[in-house]
Amino acid sequence: MNAVERHSHDPDVSFDGGDLDCGGGLLLLIRKHIDPIGKGELLEILSTDSTVEVELPAWCRMTNNELVSWTRTGKQRSYLVSKGPFQARGARGRKTLASTAPIGEQLRVEVRIPESLPQPISAPRIEPLSVMGIGSWPRPRWMLQTMHDRLEGRIDEADFQATADDAARLCIAAQIRAGADVLTDGEQRRDSYASFVGGLLDNCQLIPLSDLTAMVDDPGKFAEELRALDVPAADVRHPVVYGELGRSLPLAVHELEFARACTQRPVKVALPGPYLLTRTMWLDCLTERPYETRDDLARDVVRVLREELHFLLAGGAALVQFDEPVLTEVVFGGANRRRSFMCGALSEKLEPAVELDFALGLLNEVVDGLPAERLGLHVCRGNWTRDESAALSGDYQPLLGLLRRVGVGVLLLELCTARAGDAAVLGGLPDDKRIGVGVVNQKLDFVESVETIRSRISQSIDLFGEERVLLTPDCGFATFADNPVSSAKTSEDKLRAIVHARDLLRG
Repeated sequence: MNAVERHSHDPDVSFDGGDLDCGGGLLLLIRKHIDPIGKGELLEILSTDSTVEVELPAWCRMTNNELVSWTRTGKQRSYLVSKGPFQARGARGRKTLASTAPIGEQLRVEVRIPESLPQPISAPRIEPLSVMGIGSWPRPRWMLQTMHDRLEGRIDEADFQATADDAARLCIAAQIRAGADVLTDGEQRRDSYASFVGGLLDNCQLIPLSDLTAMVDDPGKFAEELRALDVPAADVRHPVVYGELGRSLPLAVHELEFARACTQRPVKVALPGPYLLTRTMWLDCLTERPYETRDDLARDVVRVLREELHFLLAGGAALVQFDEPVLTEVVFGGANRRRSFMCGALSEKLEPAVELDFALGLLNEVVDGLPAERLGLHVCRGNWTRDESAALSGDYQPLLGLLRRVGVGVLLLELCTARAGDAAVLGGLPDDKRIGVGVVNQKLDFVESVETIRSRISQSIDLFGEERVLLTPDCGFATFADNPVSSAKTSEDKLRAIVHARDLLRG
């Protein structure tokens, strides 16, 4: 498209991106201003960077927005972008003229670090052979719509939380009906198990995965990989860091408080692990980065997670679980394999031994000095598709060193699927670690027979001893909100089948 002398239509919203290019922060500002406007409304983007002439049309095509027209006067460009397909209309007065301050002043907020952290309080004990979900639960359709409305600025926070409360109540009630011993809120407020923190942490922003195409070194290759994934890349959002990370808002304390108000049973909370978040947020392909090195970013990731962990344990969480599925990508995701969608797998990594030491050190820093019996680590091989052949395969042998040395008391492991290999390799794990054994496959539409589940439980007791065994699905039922691997009914039926099998074994 060639430049025109002047736009034929007035923008609804306008902002000045200065000399930022798309990889250096302009897309973050575009996303900040285009999300709240309605379909068909017009955003004006002022820019003096010449590369935007090429990058912005490509971004519009990738995100299904439309470049209506653009003008150039000297170095100053003005781009008029329609949110979604453009429809001609009469002139309107613009709603907002955004500040022309640099990106640091437009986006970044001051990080406040608490002087002291609360200490753990007591919590209900989790008994041997307790049944629990891993974390996520399928969201009702109305909850998914509310989630998108919030991401795009169409509803306020109070309305979002009230709707999420209703969804969490339904999720908790389903687990209680199934007979689960330890409950979660089903992660009803999260767009995914990990990226949700990008909408809560200071100086971090969630943008659609497809937006990253304009930020990477090889956009064509990246776009091809996104098309091959069994996830809606335009809907799944990825956290991008543009300043020092901070925790002004809780990540999951509000989820815990609501769940505990609904039940007297022990409540578990899952958080993305520090290695997963570091790998997810470290985008070395960006032309401008707030952190010089990945280690610098990791230090702040550890700090904010440790703050959150203190508040969760002080709020009475019976178990705080850190999700680190990318550990299996480290050891099984070789260079010749097709990319496995795990968010954190999008970034570069070093040799497996180096990455595992790095991951172990980060998690041990987060949990240092806190009660290990109330801390857990979940490891799986990817839960973004029901296609078993697309997910990673391999037993736990390469991870044994990390599993032995990690400072948590509970290991929640994918063990039901054949992709996890022989559980016997775990027989030498320290006796002070309890094992959450995956005994049903959340990806299967049918509910495994009670006899099959009972046999798996019995084998686990033979391997680890009854006092150390907890019972779970292999992974969450809806890791990504828009791409659940199970229905709510099947999820409830699978938990009920575990409870029935466990009770028969006890009887």
